Amino acid sequence: MARPVPTLDTERELFASGVRIVAGMDEVGRGAIAGPVMIGVVAVDANVVTVPEGLADSKLMTAKRREAMVPTVHEWAVAYATGSATAAEVDKFGIMAAMSLAGSRALAALGVKPDIIILDGNTSFLKEEQDGPRIITQVKADQNCACVSAASVIAKVERDALMTELHEQFPHYGWNGNKGYGAAVHTDAIKTHGVTDLHRKSWNLGV
Repeated sequence: MARPVPTLDTERELFASGVRIVAGMDEVGRGAIAGPVMIGVVAVDANVVTVPEGLADSKLMTAKRREAMVPTVHEWAVAYATGSATAAEVDKFGIMAAMSLAGSRALAALGVKPDIIILDGNTSFLKEEQDGPRIITQVKADQNCACVSAASVIAKVERDALMTELHEQFPHYGWNGNKGYGAAVHTDAIKTHGVTDLHRKSWNLGV
């Protein structure tokens, strides 16, 4: 089966209706048992013409292709940013509220104010503010909508790099390979070495 290729169909529809700036937003690390949940946001305007060649949902790209795509996305976008919420914030507020917090931080770092934010899925983790962007959801937007695909790539590359870096401090858990998800090497290490402050202690950690 061919890999889905994202398009600008949704963005162009919105620009045709008078929207100036559209931002795609996607999360990485929602299901991990350690590390932050991270949100990427990528904004484009009506001057966008083509989709970067090779762009796809980050989960459908190899690590090497994702990393190579980041500078292309940076050049392609009007603006881009990431935001994150820590494992402690996930424990304190719950995953959906932590994602909202991370998304708000990403938007604050974006430097432009989008008119509309497109989220992957059918449930919004962001709350619409009175003077803020309108939020729309789209199932499989991370595969089909170019600015959301781009957001997924920058978030995943940044989070993967962070977890690889943290692996140096906590090598028992294999974060350079599993990136904080519940792989056997990770859950086995928790049984032997316990948890760190980077683990989501309110979650089922396999102990």
